[in-house]
Amino acid sequence: MKALVYEGVEQVAFRDVPEVAPDNAEHLIRVEAAGICGSDMHAYLGHDARRPAPLILGHEAAGAIVGGPRDGTRVTINPLVTCGACGACASGRENLCPSRQIISMPPREGAFAQYIAMPDSNLIKVPDHVSFARAALAEPLAVSWHAVRLGLGALHPAAERRALVLGGGAIGLAAALALNAMGVEDVVIVEPNGLRLAYLQETSTVNVVAQTSGSFPLVIDAVGYSTTRATASVLVQPGGVIAHVGLGEDAGGLDIRRMTLQEITFIGTYTYTAEDFRQTAQALFDGRLGGLDWIEERALSDGAGAFRDLRKGGVAAPKIILAPWA
Repeated sequence: MKALVYEGVEQVAFRDVPEVAPDNAEHLIRVEAAGICGSDMHAYLGHDARRPAPLILGHEAAGAIVGGPRDGTRVTINPLVTCGACGACASGRENLCPSRQIISMPPREGAFAQYIAMPDSNLIKVPDHVSFARAALAEPLAVSWHAVRLGLGALHPAAERRALVLGGGAIGLAAALALNAMGVEDVVIVEPNGLRLAYLQETSTVNVVAQTSGSFPLVIDAVGYSTTRATASVLVQPGGVIAHVGLGEDAGGLDIRRMTLQEITFIGTYTYTAEDFRQTAQALFDGRLGGLDWIEERALSDGAGAFRDLRKGGVAAPKIILAPWA
């Protein structure tokens, strides 16, 4: 089969790889759409030791089951494989499972390939009216759904339902859409990249600006650099909440003194629970997350070009979706 393989810093190649061999508890999935995530870019740039070359990246995917009693079933993939038996899994916090695995990280190859194998519990049926490209957005949407759920849950009951989202990429835009779906209508996204800012202002229904001031009860950092954490520290209200999603940099930026003196809550959020993923997929299918037409579709064979364009900051759309069979 064909796959896009990460072979070293800023090197990916579309080439032949061994066929996937699912075990008895897994389905073979013909991948029809796979999105490029920020974590894929971190690996591409050599910034993620958890993803050593050579490796098939990609964990945002949708496709169809091949063979067996569910042959042909259209599915979106929860890429987080957990043990199902530990305390975290038993309490519905599967994302904290100590033995969790995620496709695109050893020992599991990723979805930038024509086929992948996944357990049945990681698959959610996709209705016919939802395209594979949009179904592949369930994963990044679930990341933001999880962060928004935790952020809103930590807000004081008397706090206004207003929010600031730092970053207009897929995770930031998804956070704004999740906030809207959960009843928060007053949402501002800050996106400094002029190309993406113009794209979102033209295509999105959310309020997207290059910079902002004031203060907000809830700030969601969908970027995760020291500069965005510093911005979050400044713009969050006393008694407010910072929900941190991005993994851009490991350290720096937080004003710990202000957070302490003004009782600001900081929440680190990672992936999603199985229930978060199910709820997100249903919201996607129901149209509660909007038209999701902020994607750019390319062939997987053009994956190297897509990574280069993202590296240069030359992609306006928040998400590139790769098609393995195009």
